[in-house]
Amino acid sequence: MNITDQVALVTGANRGIGRQFVLELLDRGAAKVYATARRPETIDFDDSRVVPLRLDLLDHESVVEAAAAATDVTLLVNNAGISTGAPLVIGELSELHRELDTHFWGTLDMIREFAPTLAAQSGGAIVNVLSALSWFAAPGSGGYAAAKAAEWNMTNGVRLELAAQGTLVQGVHLGAADTDIMAGYDGPKIDPRDVARSSLDGLTAGKIEVIVDDWAAMVKASLAGDPAVFYEQMTQILGTD
Repeated sequence: MNITDQVALVTGANRGIGRQFVLELLDRGAAKVYATARRPETIDFDDSRVVPLRLDLLDHESVVEAAAAATDVTLLVNNAGISTGAPLVIGELSELHRELDTHFWGTLDMIREFAPTLAAQSGGAIVNVLSALSWFAAPGSGGYAAAKAAEWNMTNGVRLELAAQGTLVQGVHLGAADTDIMAGYDGPKIDPRDVARSSLDGLTAGKIEVIVDDWAAMVKASLAGDPAVFYEQMTQILGTD
């Protein structure tokens, strides 16, 4: 996909990785970018190509309304997410439901509603911003990791289902980026703009999976090995018991 003249929609576009996707798309010559957030008044790009839209992934009618308003989209970037920190065993079930409802069901809802639009635009592309936590869990991330694991395999499934209409479906994995959602993490963080750059470079090359940083690459490389060895290594790196 050549980004020039594409019409994109980015979820969670008012801050973090989503905001950097909008800026990178504009720099690469996108014709229009629908920038979405639950509170569209927080979207403040100084560019006439940016169209703010209200979107709440937990509100199906909001998703339907966004799809009805943005019928010219050729690139859908599913970036919006949350991290409640709720433990799986003793955490509030309502918080765990929010994790899955946002990352899995909300993202799938977006794909289902926008798939016909993309088909009408010769296929287009979908980007799902995932995580290295799609492949492992760490203390305090149980709900988030489970939701991202579900979203990862959902990404694989919809890629197969949408192949016939010519839609490229890309999964993007990273460790930690310097965003609000990772404010409490004191380990190394990458520039969130690098996520957008890597993803869009990958679209240009037709890549269905993008590994943004060394952390995500290390986690993926461990999957063929003994998980006991991997988690022992993680305990040492993260300083947990």
